[in-house]
Amino acid sequence: MKMTNKEYSEYIKKKADKSPMWPNILKAFVVGGLICCLGQGLLQLYEGAGLPQEDAAAATSISLVFLGAFLTGLGVYDDMARFAGAGTLVPITGFANSVVSQALEFRSEGIITGLCAKMFIVAGPVIVSGITASVVYGLLLVLLGY
Repeated sequence: MKMTNKEYSEYIKKKADKSPMWPNILKAFVVGGLICCLGQGLLQLYEGAGLPQEDAAAATSISLVFLGAFLTGLGVYDDMARFAGAGTLVPITGFANSVVSQALEFRSEGIITGLCAKMFIVAGPVIVSGITASVVYGLLLVLLGY
């Protein structure tokens, strides 16, 4: 059966379920906001414990990466993502989830060729892009005399 692109698009529109856009937006907003509130709460907790602001920020980042990785390992983060969609893509926890989920997916291939090699399939380009951008921005700042 041959179809044109237009016919195929119409066929798909008839078959596909409509996504409930506003409830999905609300769920993403609430869950993403709760993750951010957790981060803010951790920051205030660490500052209240006597850490300087810079150290408290580092401890908060480490805690959120750990929680994202731990919850991914338990399968909880995936359930949250199914419920909240993009709300779980808050950068630091979403990054931890992307690294750990790839490692878990390929662990059956062995420690080196599976777990270690595949862990950075998703995160690798993010790391490389971030480092490259920071070097370029740093060079620009030096060249411009800031």
